[in-house]
Amino acid sequence: MHMQIAYWIVAALLAIVYLYSGAVKIVRSPEKLQPMMGWVASTPLAAVRAIGVVEVLGVLGLILPPLTGVATWLALAAAIGLVLVQIGGITVHLARGEARVIGFNVALLVLAGVEVWLATVWL
Repeated sequence: MHMQIAYWIVAALLAIVYLYSGAVKIVRSPEKLQPMMGWVASTPLAAVRAIGVVEVLGVLGLILPPLTGVATWLALAAAIGLVLVQIGGITVHLARGEARVIGFNVALLVLAGVEVWLATVWL
């Protein structure tokens, strides 16, 4: 029971971040994204939009399967996907010489990694 409570707390934190981040990537123009995401200038818009879709789908995968009791293994897959998103984000920042800005990415990576472990409660 405690793992389920912890799962939902971490899922809520990840959902807040990734719903916002994903939605922004999906709907905003590159010009509006660039001030907060410098990497957008050198990334095809389709890739930016795809990352946003992956982030939103990750949130849906964390929330809907455990909530409905259907295909609950998808919660684990979604958490792993969010770990991969952050590994990609950290890699991009490091390649661009932006090591000083990866703190938030590292925090999200840790949270998503914890969620991978917590998601095993649904297996």
